[in-house]
Amino acid sequence: MHKSPLSNHPRTQSSNVATHKMGTMAPVKSPIWTKLLLAVTIAILIADPCCGQRRTKRTAIIPGDIMIGALFSVHHQPGQKQAQSRTCGEIREQYGLQRVEASFQTIDEINRNETLLPNVTLGIEIRDSCWYSPIALDQSIEFIRDAIKLNDDVIPDGNSSAPPVEIVPECPAKPAKTLKNLVGVIGPGSSTVTIQVQNLLQLFNIPQIGYSATSRDLSDKSFYKYFLRVVPSDFYQAQVMVDLVRSYNWTYVSTVHTDGELLIKIFLCKNV
Repeated sequence: MHKSPLSNHPRTQSSNVATHKMGTMAPVKSPIWTKLLLAVTIAILIADPCCGQRRTKRTAIIPGDIMIGALFSVHHQPGQKQAQSRTCGEIREQYGLQRVEASFQTIDEINRNETLLPNVTLGIEIRDSCWYSPIALDQSIEFIRDAIKLNDDVIPDGNSSAPPVEIVPECPAKPAKTLKNLVGVIGPGSSTVTIQVQNLLQLFNIPQIGYSATSRDLSDKSFYKYFLRVVPSDFYQAQVMVDLVRSYNWTYVSTVHTDGELLIKIFLCKNV
């Protein structure tokens, strides 16, 4: 059994992830009743902090005044036998770990530059989505739990003059969890998983930025109004390929596709 590389990182800490049984939703535009069901499910999980303490997920964290959440596939998705227990597969050393280290380096560079965010320290919390929707949703709930709890603590009730009383749930002992000022979530990588995570995050007005989700459906702001991305959708990529073939008047095109860990490359080759 592989040990998660995140557990060996100096910035890593353990956090309990609330687990729940939520079937995989099809990557389609969700009707209103689906979103209401999601909201009710999340409310139950947030209200019950003891839920799902049996499984612990590793997170990699750089503390900061404002926090960015990130969902990266550090491991492959579970196999058929591991899906029930949501146990991730093998480590993705290049596809997963490179994104973690690139994120750390970027955050460090931003914080070292005094002109970008003066008097503000930017932080990041990275969670492993394992390229699997149920796990990504579990991890997203942890982001939402922190965001909601922080808002409840910061914004007092104007109708009450009594100081807030902390209610300690009767849960098994666990390390105290620090609340984070979450401002948005980056990822996950898959379009299918991204759509499901967006259906969750937008219920709580949490922005999401995709770095490799290219589904055309995500361009529909009437359904995914809190989603932005830094890559073009499949529609524009396909249009560019077609325009390129027409521009050069090619009559034959060979496509080479490698599904490797380092990079997915698509070459359009002219027949000689």
